[in-house]
Amino acid sequence: MPPQDRVVGEKYAVGDRIKVFVKRVKNSGRNSQIVVSRSAAGLVRKLFEEQVPEIKQGIVEIKSIAREAGHRTKIAIVSNDARVDAVGACVGNRGARVNAVVEELGGEKIDIILWNEDPLAFIYKALSPAVVLSVTARGEKSAMAIVPDEKLSLAIGRDGQNARLAARLTGWKIDVKSASSPEAAEVLAEMEREEQFEEQLEETEIVEDSVEQE
Repeated sequence: MPPQDRVVGEKYAVGDRIKVFVKRVKNSGRNSQIVVSRSAAGLVRKLFEEQVPEIKQGIVEIKSIAREAGHRTKIAIVSNDARVDAVGACVGNRGARVNAVVEELGGEKIDIILWNEDPLAFIYKALSPAVVLSVTARGEKSAMAIVPDEKLSLAIGRDGQNARLAARLTGWKIDVKSASSPEAAEVLAEMEREEQFEEQLEETEIVEDSVEQE
């Protein structure tokens, strides 16, 4: 296990039984070398496959994983069967399934995110546990997420961890702004104007329908 594949804070001793992710096998004559990892995202994937039968059966699919080993992991999932709740399947009864994974990872925090084919809607979920007011595209695979002022630190996370993991999970660059920032205020004002216009349009249509009926 190379140094970069170890989890900071974990100590390993001869005789310990630990689960690892096999990255590759090197065959060189009589001597073979197996390179393993405790920090790879693949370990999280395999642990969930082990705990969640629906994943192994293909009913629930893991779309992407972003991990900072020893600290936090975000995992995006989707159900291929409308009758199966993907998040509920991964959490398990009273959290039994996800807790088993967390325990194996030494208490690492895990955010289970429901995947969405709409990238902006996906970003909404990926910034969990923060509340998001709006997400707008700002270019190719770049978006601005607006959050309440009091939730800005939660959305960004310690040392930017939450926003960084959300970006890696979605594959988009995410610029997190507080609602009171100039850029955000402009976007929110435009959204409010659009909502007012839609409400006026609906009222006009109702009036026209009434006139036609008379």
